[in-house]
Amino acid sequence: MVAIVNCPTCAKKVAWTEQNEHRPFCSLRCKQIDLGAWAEEKYVIPGGAPEEDIEDDGSEARQ
Repeated sequence: MVAIVNCPTCAKKVAWTEQNEHRPFCSLRCKQIDLGAWAEEKYVIPGGAPEEDIEDDGSEARQ
């Protein structure tokens, strides 16, 4: 049974097979659109502000 997935860019139905060299995308165009979105940092993972670096005061035992 062949898995059918939606193209992440245009939502077109795509067969997940080795013959589809652009999977999970339906075409090279959709693949490049997605790559461009990554390059422009349109995809982000939400999270809090990074913690401040802890300075190394040398008090920890070194191995």
